[in-house]
Parts: sequence; structure tokens; C-alpha cells
Amino acid sequence: MSRKLRKSIGDLTHRSLITHNNPMSPISEQYRTIRTNIQFSSVDGEFKTLMVTSAGPSEGKSTTAANIAVVFAQQGKSVLLVDADLRKPTVHYTFQVSNIFGLTNVLTRQKSLKEAIQPTNVPDLDVLPSGPIPPNPSELLNSKTMDAVLEEMIAEYDYIIFDTPPVLAVTDAQVLSHRCDGTLLVVTSGRTGKDPAVKAKELLQTAGAKIVGVVLNGKEMGKQSYYYYYGTK
Repeated sequence: MSRKLRKSIGDLTHRSLITHNNPMSPISEQYRTIRTNIQFSSVDGEFKTLMVTSAGPSEGKSTTAANIAVVFAQQGKSVLLVDADLRKPTVHYTFQVSNIFGLTNVLTRQKSLKEAIQPTNVPDLDVLPSGPIPPNPSELLNSKTMDAVLEEMIAEYDYIIFDTPPVLAVTDAQVLSHRCDGTLLVVTSGRTGKDPAVKAKELLQTAGAKIVGVVLNGKEMGKQSYYYYYGTK
């Protein structure tokens, strides 16, 4: 990898992980607000697994998933961020870890979960990269092996955050959504249309997802860009 490419990835990582690199920023405070609202949404039952998705591509769902994982870890909770986007994975770039082995290796029984999980520079936060891109992502995520792996994750961590593909692009997010305690839908101001957002919500609900809220990002407020959280109740 060239020095220029390493620097580019490093700069992108610094911007993406704002909750770790600049925890006192207004945007980091918005992520903590999202964390609090998610926790409030689960007062009637145990909440351990959260899926983060979007209607379409380039909506900021991977950045949102990574930063939510960080703010949960900042509470002193053990957190696992899983890259379940088995088509266009990014978690390994964000945290600068290897993607030679990951979730796909675990689901095909080539590696154990403990062998595939990697630590990060964020205390109490581990990541499970996607691993090699498979020919059948939806089938892997909808397998009995996935159920068993999820139970193993729940036994080891306080919170598990899943980064998944966009809802309208493929069925992966729908397949995984009913396995999670909650789903967070990410939309972008000026990019996500009303119809795609509504369609994504309907598809998730049909799949049995519990949508805990919607994150609106990219909303300009003066010179700052904030993240907003909207509960579904």
C-alpha cells in the first residue's frame, strides 16, 4: 500500500470516528444522544443487539454504526461491531484492521468466532470484519449457523452492533433485522427521498424488525452538520 493511500485511509478514519478522535465535538454529543434514546427504547426488556441500515447507498449508515459502537464502549460496556455488509464492507478500513478473516469465515466454519474477532484502539470495542466477499450473502445471514454465532456473541458482549447493506438494494438487512433487538434506519438530508425511506421502513417492518428510530444526518445548522435521532413511537 502506498504512503499516499495509507494517509488517505488514515484521514478518512479520523473523520469517520469522530466520537473517538474528538469526543467533545457537537456531533459526538449527538451520537451520545442517539445512544441514550436507544437505551430508553428498551426499558421494557433486555437490549443487546442493534442493526444499523439505510434505504440506499452513501447514506452514512457505516459511519453511524461505527460511532454508535464507540459511544456504547465509552460507557465501559463490552461492544462488538460486526460488518454484516458482505457485499461492500468498510469496517476494516474504518478501524484499520485486517479483513483476511471475518464473519464469512465463521459462518462457513473455517474460523471460530474468537479467532476472527479483532481488538481496536477504542477500549472495550472489538470488531468482526466481513471477511472474504461470498457468492451468497443472504443465505449465510439467514442460516442456522448465523443463529448459533449470534447466541455466542450475546454471551460474550454487552452490545452487538451490526452494519448491514442498504434495505432497498438487497435482502440482507431484512434477513438479519428480525434477529436483532432493534433496528436503526439512517437517512441523509437532501439525499434520501421520502418514498425510498417509507419503502425501507415498510420492508423492515414486514420482515419483523423492531425499528427503534431514524437517524437524520447531514442536516446543516449554520456552520455545523449534526445528527438527529427520531424515535418511532
